[in-house]
Amino acid sequence: MLQQFKVPKEDSVIVREEPLRSTVTAIFEKMKVPRGDAELAADVLLTSDLRGIDSHGVSNMLRSYVDGYNSGRINPSPNQRVVRETAATATLDADGGLGIITAPKAMEIAIRKARETGVGMVSVANGRHLGMASYHAMMALEHDMIGTCMTSAGPQVLPTFGAEPRLGTNPIAVAAPAKEEPPFVYDVATSVVAGNKLRLAKRIGAPLPGGFISDDQGTPIMEPTQLPEKYFLLPWGSNRELGSHKGYGMAMIVEILTSVLSGIGYSAGGGVNNHYLAAYSIEAFTPVDEFKSAMDEFLRTLKNTPPAPGHERVMVPGQPEWEAEQDRRANGIPLHKEVIEWFKGICSELSIPYTLGG
Repeated sequence: MLQQFKVPKEDSVIVREEPLRSTVTAIFEKMKVPRGDAELAADVLLTSDLRGIDSHGVSNMLRSYVDGYNSGRINPSPNQRVVRETAATATLDADGGLGIITAPKAMEIAIRKARETGVGMVSVANGRHLGMASYHAMMALEHDMIGTCMTSAGPQVLPTFGAEPRLGTNPIAVAAPAKEEPPFVYDVATSVVAGNKLRLAKRIGAPLPGGFISDDQGTPIMEPTQLPEKYFLLPWGSNRELGSHKGYGMAMIVEILTSVLSGIGYSAGGGVNNHYLAAYSIEAFTPVDEFKSAMDEFLRTLKNTPPAPGHERVMVPGQPEWEAEQDRRANGIPLHKEVIEWFKGICSELSIPYTLGG
């Protein structure tokens, strides 16, 4: 994560994993989420925080989910059902269920189908926010599979040359196992920056680099700026000269696979998110051990690239998150003091014992 999105040490409170997990689980249960689903939801959020993806962890998303449950936008006990199916594919209706609960269940279907047919692909309509997309993609790793996850949402991002947003941040995640190296884990929005990261920047008052957002007329702001009151997100590339048509096109691909393919049309906002999950059995294509050994060699070749002047090393996707997880499991998760105050307030409101410290 870029430095401007990290919580400054002077504003952070270090929280241990287990009390945070217990507290988050209890909050979901107070939202009338069944115990098993509450534990799953907490695991998705805690995995985000452990991996340093603070934008999709408890700091930003938990309060949003609480608001969603309280307003009725999120169904605490959804009846996710298969509406169309073949041996290798399925289309699901998530019944308004929170994606951090329904998407892992959809990925389990994709994995089962991949075990039986070599590939499994699931498109999910009528869902809600699924958190860190790589959580769902990484579920395939322990089955010697490559996992993919995509999700779409309401419009926040401008099409190239557009003055009004028409696409979501529409992230793509891909996870592939290695033998001795940590797995390859790629997880990015098709906008220049994920919208949730702007909440982090606003919370700590950090300026944004040029090319992240446009003004309220759709003109890309290419100089560093504080987050204005009104803005739009830009696709990969920022403007046409730098390749924004590439991010724009990739966001459309995500929309097609998640929304149009699921039969819902395309995302129209209103808090609805549609998802696409896929698992590819490595054994169906090539021997698993040979694949993992080749991945080790590939990853090491990239990491051993001589660094350019001013840089210490070359990293591969998933490496910073893997390193963050080792550190945070040992030393705790830094939360902004404002987030700690929110936890104190919500625990008091819901009659949950507060055990996080700070």
